[in-house]
Amino acid sequence: MTEPGTVLITGPTRNLGRHAVLAMAGRPDGKRPDLLLVGRAGRDLTAVADEAGALGARVHAIGCDLASLADVRAAAATVRGLLADGAVRPLRALVANAGTMSADTRRVSADGYELTFAVNYLAHAQLIGDLLSSFTAPARVVLVGSNTYHANFWRKLLHVPEAKWADPVELARPAGGEQTPGMAASGVAYSNAKLAILYYAHELQRQAGPGIAVSVFEPGWMPGTALGRGAPAAFQAVSRALGRIPGVSTPQRSGPLLAAMALDDQWAHLRAGAFVVKTKLTEVQPVAHDRDRERRLWEATAELLDRAGASRSRDAEI
Repeated sequence: MTEPGTVLITGPTRNLGRHAVLAMAGRPDGKRPDLLLVGRAGRDLTAVADEAGALGARVHAIGCDLASLADVRAAAATVRGLLADGAVRPLRALVANAGTMSADTRRVSADGYELTFAVNYLAHAQLIGDLLSSFTAPARVVLVGSNTYHANFWRKLLHVPEAKWADPVELARPAGGEQTPGMAASGVAYSNAKLAILYYAHELQRQAGPGIAVSVFEPGWMPGTALGRGAPAAFQAVSRALGRIPGVSTPQRSGPLLAAMALDDQWAHLRAGAFVVKTKLTEVQPVAHDRDRERRLWEATAELLDRAGASRSRDAEI
C-alpha cells in the first residue's frame, strides 16, 4: 500500500463530504492521511476539522468560497505553501466533492458565471489545474459525478429533464429575463455540470499523464440532503420522504465509499475517468464519451478561467 500522504477534499462540512472526512480521519495509524478541508469558512468548517482532529488526523481547514475563483486560487496557493513548508505529507489525492444546485439559473457566481456550473465544475477545474504539479505520484483525483447526466430511471419517474449539452461558454452563462426559470431549468443545469465532469475527467487523464489516476464517483441518489435547499418547500418535503425508502443512499453510507475511492488499494487501478456507482465500476452511457466535446470543454474552461482572472486583475487596478 502506498503511504496515504495528504488528501484534499472540497465541501467537507455537510452530508457526503463530512462523512467522507470522518471516515478518512477514523482510519488506523499508517492508513490515516493528513487532511486539507477546503470549504466555506465558519462554524461548520471548524466543527468538522475538530471532529477529524479528535479522531487522530492532522487537519488543516482552508476557508474558501467555491463560488469565487479568486478564493479558489488563494486556497490552492495556501495548499502549495503547506506542502512546501512540510506542514503536511505529500499530496496524494484530491476529492472534488463540493456541489450545489441553484434553484434559479439566473444566479451568478462572483465571476458572473451561472452558479451551478461555476461551483460544481469551474471551481474544481481551477483548483485541480492550480495543483496538478503539486501531486506526488502515484496520486488520485476523484470527481463526484451523478447519473443525472442522462435520462435514468429516477429522472424519468419524476419527469426531470436530462442534460442538454451546449458549448461550455453558453453553459456558463446565467439565464436572462425577469421570470424565474424554475426547477426544470435548475435540473438541466445540474445535469449539464455533471456531464461536464465526465468529459473533463477523460481529458484530464490525457493531460495529467500516468502518475495521476482520475476517476468519477457516483454516491447514489441521496434525496433530502442540503443539495436542494434552494428548492420549493414541497419539493424538499417529498425528497426527505423519499430519503427514508430502504435502500436509498445516504451520506452515512456513501461517505465512507467516497473515502475508499481516494485511499483504498482496490481502486488504485482506476484511470481515465472510470465511473464508480457506490461500489460498482459502471460503464457510462455513450453520450458521456465524445472526444470533440472533451477537447472543446478543456479549451473553453481555460478561456472561462482566464477571463475571470483577467477581470479580477482589472478590478484590482481600478
